[in-house]
Amino acid sequence: MNIYILRHGLAGERDSRKYSNDAERPLTSEGEEKMWKIANGMKALSLEFDLILSSPYERTKQTAEIVAEAFKAKGRLEFTKTLEPDGDPAELTKFLQHRRTLDSLLLVGHEPYLSSFISMLISGGARAWITMKKGGLCKLSSDSLKYDRCASLRWLLTPKQLILLS
Repeated sequence: MNIYILRHGLAGERDSRKYSNDAERPLTSEGEEKMWKIANGMKALSLEFDLILSSPYERTKQTAEIVAEAFKAKGRLEFTKTLEPDGDPAELTKFLQHRRTLDSLLLVGHEPYLSSFISMLISGGARAWITMKKGGLCKLSSDSLKYDRCASLRWLLTPKQLILLS
């Protein structure tokens, strides 16, 4: 299975007066514009996704919807609490194990959750220091997904690199 991991795009600043709930913070207009370019860069890589899973937070939802629209994959987009910032990577792994027949999966989420998830899959713990930039994309491959060392890091691209591909 190929697992692609995408961090949401540029979002509004944390401001309790503007967004009483952090889950409501949307992408900025610059964030939306950059995400379209990033999605086009992803298309230039000839990527395909059997399923797109996203955190239901507004900024990740918007990010996933842009990618789904760019890839004509709106019918393959689902939202799951297991990708929320305070989600449990072990629960996410169990959730994904039920989808092990998929060849290609895109996960859209938050930092530092995504980096710790990647680290667990490639090293079996928190030993790998991975940093996902907003709009950054990672590719892992795994023959047998489990909450332990089970995947290989194929590449990690910054948003700037993806935009250059568009």
